[in-house]
Amino acid sequence: MAEPQAVTPSKRLTGEQWLLLLCLLALTALAWLLLLRMARDMSAPGGMADVAMAGMLMPWSLSDALLMFVMWVVMMIGMMLPSALPMLLIYQQMLRKRMPAPQRHLALLLFCSAYVLVWAGFALGATALQWALEQLALLSPGMRSTSTALGAGLLLVAGVYQWLPGKAVCLEHCRGPLHFLLSYWRPDVLGGWRMGLAHGAYCVGCCWALMGLLFVVGVMNLLWVAVIGAFILLEKNLPQGLWLSRLCGGLLLGWSLWLLLG
Repeated sequence: MAEPQAVTPSKRLTGEQWLLLLCLLALTALAWLLLLRMARDMSAPGGMADVAMAGMLMPWSLSDALLMFVMWVVMMIGMMLPSALPMLLIYQQMLRKRMPAPQRHLALLLFCSAYVLVWAGFALGATALQWALEQLALLSPGMRSTSTALGAGLLLVAGVYQWLPGKAVCLEHCRGPLHFLLSYWRPDVLGGWRMGLAHGAYCVGCCWALMGLLFVVGVMNLLWVAVIGAFILLEKNLPQGLWLSRLCGGLLLGWSLWLLLG
């Protein structure tokens, strides 16, 4: 593996970086528009929420499962792409110095695709968990926990994880795009795929417990989806990100105790 020389990221975006930024922002906006449409359709008369409200607990059909999986994938794109922007912009800048245009465009596309694929794998697990909770009658029609113990347990797990070394390690890799790229650099086009998988794995390792909060506040509660996404963005980019993460962990532990004692 050929290691790249350290580079100092330019503060001025190139034309290619502006194009990448606009494309990723457009994709994020599209994901949020789809989420709004899905939330409206699910709450419409005859939708899944309406059926659940009537007390008709039924096994999911294949189309139901596919809809939920697509919903989770779109949600992950809408929540996580903004926090991945610094990494993608710096990677594009490094590729510009090392590959001709066709190859670097493909490497960047493979990096993004691998990153999304990792989160799609997480979405598949979240869909399976949602199905299991619904079959156990632990979720309301609004897809939020109906069990105090379950809600408190999810908050407890998320709060404790914010203080664990594994969280700090994953967060450090996400907070330091240049350090990650220099450490995991692969020089060829397929290197973009391998690096995207690695970055996606660290990103899931950093944020998976926070995603469990959606089962507490409501999976399709888009206000909370936005709040969690904004927190992840700040956690990864503010200089005090690690302490912000631990402060959040303390608040989640307090919330968990409040549920149990209240």
